[in-house]
Amino acid sequence: MAGPYRFRPMTTDDLPQIKRWLALPHVREWWGDPAEQYALVSGDLEEPAMDQFIVASEGNDFGYIQCYDLTAWNSGFGKQPDGTRGIDLFIGAPDMVAGGHGSALIRAFVDDRLAQGAPRIVTDPDPANALAVRAYAKAGFREAGMVDTPDGPALLMIRDA
Repeated sequence: MAGPYRFRPMTTDDLPQIKRWLALPHVREWWGDPAEQYALVSGDLEEPAMDQFIVASEGNDFGYIQCYDLTAWNSGFGKQPDGTRGIDLFIGAPDMVAGGHGSALIRAFVDDRLAQGAPRIVTDPDPANALAVRAYAKAGFREAGMVDTPDGPALLMIRDA
């Protein structure tokens, strides 16, 4: 497994790559309609409560991660400590799916956010997405039960500082 991972702030220059990744079957399966998701992701570039990053390893961009202030969204995650951040991500490059990259990049990203003072990081994978659930668990997240989100039922997973 290659590493370390680099998390570069996303810019408008990255949008064509994001659009291509969202259209790939392995991303579309869990993120849904590519046009709808592209509109959301590109629109969030101007959202102050959302930080967006391109994930790279050995100089090659291969994924997307967003980290947001939980209080800015009606997430359905219940009461969380002040400063809690939520994350969502996908690996766009098909050759980087599996092989341990998901859990390793999640751990690296979350370790950094916790070190910067976030008390908790939460995420909400589809419970049927076994690869994502396993990657988050390997990155130190624990299952906290099912939640109802605007996108439907999800498995709330938590990692505390």
